[in-house]
Amino acid sequence: MKRTLIVNAQLVDPEAGRVTPGALLIAKGAIAQIFGEPAPVVDDAAVVDADGAFVAPGIVDIGVKIGEPGERHKESYGSAGLAAAAGGVTTIVTRPDTSPAIDTPEALEFVRRRANEAAPVNVLPMGALTKGRAGREMTEIGLMMDAGAVAFTDCDHVVTDTKVLSRAMTYARSLGALVMGHPQDPGLSRGAAASAGKFASLRGIPAVSPMAERMGLDRDIALVEMTGARYHADQITAARALPALRRAKKNGFDVTAGTSMHHLTLNEMDVADYRTFFKVKPPLRAEEDRMALIEAVREGLIDIIGSFHTPQDEESKRLPFEEAASGAVGLETMLPVLLRLYHAEDLDLPTLFRALSLNPSRRLGLDSGRMAEGAPADLVMFDPDAPFILDRFKLASKSKNTPFDGARLQGRVLKTFVTGREVYSYR
Repeated sequence: MKRTLIVNAQLVDPEAGRVTPGALLIAKGAIAQIFGEPAPVVDDAAVVDADGAFVAPGIVDIGVKIGEPGERHKESYGSAGLAAAAGGVTTIVTRPDTSPAIDTPEALEFVRRRANEAAPVNVLPMGALTKGRAGREMTEIGLMMDAGAVAFTDCDHVVTDTKVLSRAMTYARSLGALVMGHPQDPGLSRGAAASAGKFASLRGIPAVSPMAERMGLDRDIALVEMTGARYHADQITAARALPALRRAKKNGFDVTAGTSMHHLTLNEMDVADYRTFFKVKPPLRAEEDRMALIEAVREGLIDIIGSFHTPQDEESKRLPFEEAASGAVGLETMLPVLLRLYHAEDLDLPTLFRALSLNPSRRLGLDSGRMAEGAPADLVMFDPDAPFILDRFKLASKSKNTPFDGARLQGRVLKTFVTGREVYSYR
């Protein structure tokens, strides 16, 4: 593979917490050297002039839904891979909530084969924690790890049988497997379409208290204490859940937490007159919750930000709000949307990429997410100041269910590299 020299760049280093002007040399799929300015002349290297743009470690997106198998009309590995590349996402970590669920080694082998054939980015599959995500019998965790599963989750099908969950977590701990939970009390949240409060009452929307998230997280943390399992909470969206997370970390439990791009940039008022493209799970919260989440990311209490890319077709979204499917696509829109927080001076770029790249890589035991010599050359080049109006019909995803259609955004991905190979270029 020919060497590539990227010059005139602003290098975002989430590990060191700084942005510095410089250049970097890519060789054999890795970052071979990092230089200050002016960049040296490197023989036999193709030169890419960043022209002052920022270069950061590629995004590692945990919790991406793909429609294969069962719902390929919503999203395929090919379309999701193109969307990821266009959004600066170099690794997608896929959910097992397919039809049927990814709950056997054979299903995982199918996922890996299809992904390697179709997607231009790295694809790492998660496996179901229980068979059929039914919460009654744990899957063959060891065999699925051998087949390539990087974590285990039943997604939004919360395991209600505590004994089943404790056994699964105990077995996962013996293998060093990561268990990802969805903190929610399923009884309280069943049928809910909004967060409880004045807005939901005025709109007549079935709602759930944010305490349902706190109760679910408390239960899961208690099981972590009992079993010693490695645990990741997929989405913390309510301020009331943050004290429990803080206590768990203070007590030394192997617990991390994520949140979504939507809960960091939108609130319950964005639903307005029952706009179903804003219906996500968990539901959008109050503005006070959104600001608390931003602070939690800034201080490192919340470790990871994800898109929770959930493609839905028009037929499942063009329904009354209560009946419409939850979820939004986000692979291609996550970086420009989150740059709103950078422009508002809520998060600086190293902090943002710590949550987008470094921390998810560390949690999964990957070598990516670092701006360092020897690290994989999974990189995104972007202009944080480039303005554009989002047109959902231009997205690479098969499904176009984004709440940001027509939004004025500032920040465009210019190039994406996966192991040094350019997989996307804006121009």
